[in-house]
Amino acid sequence: MYNNPYMNPYNTQANIDRLNEQINNLEKMKAQLQQPPQQPTNLTQNFQLAPTSRDVIRYASSLEEVQRDMVIGDTPYFSKDMSIVWIKNLKGEIKTYELTEIVPKDDKDLQIELLQTQINELRKEIKDNEWNTTNANAKQNATNTTEYDEPIRETIESTKPTSFSKVPTSKKR
Repeated sequence: MYNNPYMNPYNTQANIDRLNEQINNLEKMKAQLQQPPQQPTNLTQNFQLAPTSRDVIRYASSLEEVQRDMVIGDTPYFSKDMSIVWIKNLKGEIKTYELTEIVPKDDKDLQIELLQTQINELRKEIKDNEWNTTNANAKQNATNTTEYDEPIRETIESTKPTSFSKVPTSKKR
């Protein structure tokens, strides 16, 4: 009873100040309850669910690895040796492409390539002409034996003998 601050006769002014402070706090609380509730401010939070940079090269070792991965758009996957590229779209469809290196060619390389194609064309023409000539001769000889008894084309035989050289071989015993 003697330790109670409200019962101490010597400290009445401190008691009055404390009670006034409590009354002020209660009045503030009462005023806050009587006011209409304030609208809470809108909170906006942005969540980054996907990477923003799509310029990343993805590597895969097999088609199964590409199938397991989730994508947000058309995404290329390259094999480790850069010979195959898989492109996976949002639906999960995968297209496979084979990559080959393009080697830049100088003027000499282009000229060599042109000459090689010309040689191949000439060889093809020679074969076609040879086949057409032999077929034409065979048809002509079969149908028109009274006018042309001899073949139109003559065979040329070479008189050069073919030479063989013996290569010595060693036998181990």
